[in-house]
Parts: sequence; structure tokens; C-alpha cells
Amino acid sequence: MYGKNRLKLGFFGANCSSGKSVTTAPERWSGTWDDMLRLAVAADECGIDFLLPIGRWKGYGGSTDFQGSTYETLTWATGLLAATKRITVFGTVHAPLFHPVIAAKQIVTAHHVGQGRFGLNIVCGWNEGEFDMFGVEARDHEGVYAYGQEWIDAVRAIWQRDDFDFAGKYFDFKGVRVKPKPYGGNEPVIMNAGQSSEGRAFALRNCDALFTSTRFMTNLEKLRTETTDLKATARRYGREIDVFAVTFVCCRPTKNEAEAYVHYVMDECCDWGAIDGFIDLKGLRSKPADELATIRAGYPRGLLGYTAIGTPDDVAAQLAGAAEAGLDGIGLWMVNYGDELPYLRDNVLPRLEQLGLRAKA
Repeated sequence: MYGKNRLKLGFFGANCSSGKSVTTAPERWSGTWDDMLRLAVAADECGIDFLLPIGRWKGYGGSTDFQGSTYETLTWATGLLAATKRITVFGTVHAPLFHPVIAAKQIVTAHHVGQGRFGLNIVCGWNEGEFDMFGVEARDHEGVYAYGQEWIDAVRAIWQRDDFDFAGKYFDFKGVRVKPKPYGGNEPVIMNAGQSSEGRAFALRNCDALFTSTRFMTNLEKLRTETTDLKATARRYGREIDVFAVTFVCCRPTKNEAEAYVHYVMDECCDWGAIDGFIDLKGLRSKPADELATIRAGYPRGLLGYTAIGTPDDVAAQLAGAAEAGLDGIGLWMVNYGDELPYLRDNVLPRLEQLGLRAKA
């Protein structure tokens, strides 16, 4: 995250069983610690910039219980930081579930273990079904970000000060003293993926990077407008912000091989029970039967979002196009991160180097 790469690349969702692939294919990502550790070390060695986890507390069901086995992300990041040298590892924190004093100290611990390479991905709201596990009541949309603002203000105060009181609408602390402070006197890089107007305003006020929706990536001119507007708005807040997005990658020697594999994984082997879990979570069961059937049939492909599918030349060109449209970084996901990294490393990264988007690892 602090290197010279014009286009930063990372892996998104590797802390979860199945990653982001809603598939029953037996070669799907395991999400075990041994596999994640091997992935982190290999990614570090070939110059991948970051690992970004999903904050998940329960799976979506189906025959695979999609994302049903996950590691808590702050401790996960700390372990991976201890085993790597250059890569930035994020922790994804749901602000309503983590007390600011505890979170501030956990984050600083990871930051010191990584000698400044820890990043914070802050999530202000999300999944009511998960929040019910904690007895936490979901707030309305405006309240979500008001709480998030006070949460990050409290955490930053803890990182910067000692022996102080903090009184707000949601928190009331007295005699706060937390040491050590962030490594090297610098805060961790902070990221957010809010998509609503309130969420984006929160990110632009508080964060170093914003994950934008992949719906803008189907048209690179729209993406260019989106990234330009976001960066201009951030400057009005007195901030510079990087814009990131998520991309599904399937790279094979031929385009036909890549497309056939995606069809096999996402169509032939789709975990329809997990898809139904998504539909229930989104409250779509009340739709008319024909409309619901259409939504359900399209959901597996819809979850892919923006894709880079094809030969190494195809994938490099698709990633380069997104960079030319203003993206500073991309979180990649694949059916099996560990198995597919070597081909990406040997065939796509050199092409991005030749395009001037990345420095040689």
C-alpha cells in the first residue's frame, strides 16, 4: 500500500471458506489457516500489495454453507503480518460490534506486529442476522454513520492522546489511557466501502481509500467519471483518497478455457441453497414468482460483479483499462487463490509491469 505500484493489487475474501465463489466445485478455496498462510507468503514474495478480508460471522447456508467458516480478521491479520515482510494486511471491523477502546488496542497491536503494514477496513453496518447473534440492534441508515463517525473519532483520540475523557451520544469514557500508540507515530491506512450518499461522505471524511461499486466498471467512461468525482469531493474535505474496486479473475491459456471454467464453476456447480440465503437476506421473497425466478437465475452471475476473464493478455488489458479509468487498486478474487496465483504471477504481473502499472517485485 506504500509502494510504487501505480495499480495496487490485493486479494479479497480469502479469509472465508469458498472465498467469494458460491460454488460446490471441489477445488474451491478452503479458507483453512494453512492455505491462507501459504497464500500470504506467496503473495508477499511476488509483490502483491494487500490482503483484504471479509468481516463475516455466519455462513449463508446451502450445501457448502457458503462463507460459513471464517477467521476473525484482526487476529487473522496479526498472524499473517508476523509471517510476511512487505504486504499490507487489513482487518475488517464492524464498528457496532467492537468497543472503541478494545478495538484501538487490537489495531495498534497488529500495526506493531506488521511494523506499520496493518490496515483498517471499517464497516458501519451490514447484516441484521449476524448482529442478532450479538444482541445488537440495527440502526437506521443515518444512525449507522453517526455511530460510525463517533466510533472512529473515539479510536483516533485513543491513538493520539492519554488521560482524557470522551463524551458523545454513543460513548462515555473516563480516564482513557492506552499504550502503545500506532507504530512509527502514523495511523494505519483506513478503508471503507460505503455506497450510499451517507456512506461515501463518511469515507471521504475519514478514510484513505474507498471501495466503489463494480457496477461502474462495466463502462469505463462511467468509471472515470465516478473516480474523478470521488477524488474531487475528497479534496473539498481537504483529503486525498484512493479509489479501489473488486474484480473476479479467471486467467487461462485460452479465452475458451477461461470461459468454460467459469461456466463449470458458476453455472454447473452453483450452490443454489446459498443463493437462496442471499435472496432471503435481501428480503426478495415477496417479489412476484416470475420476477423472483428471474432474479434467482441471474444471481450467480450478478455476484461476480466486474470480471477479468480470458488469456493473460485479456486479463492484463482489463485491469489496465480500469487503472486508466482512475482506479488506484483492485481487490482480486478467484475460485482458488492459492492454486491460481502462480499463473497470475508468471503471466499477468509481468504484462502489467510492461504497461508501467507495476514495479518489478
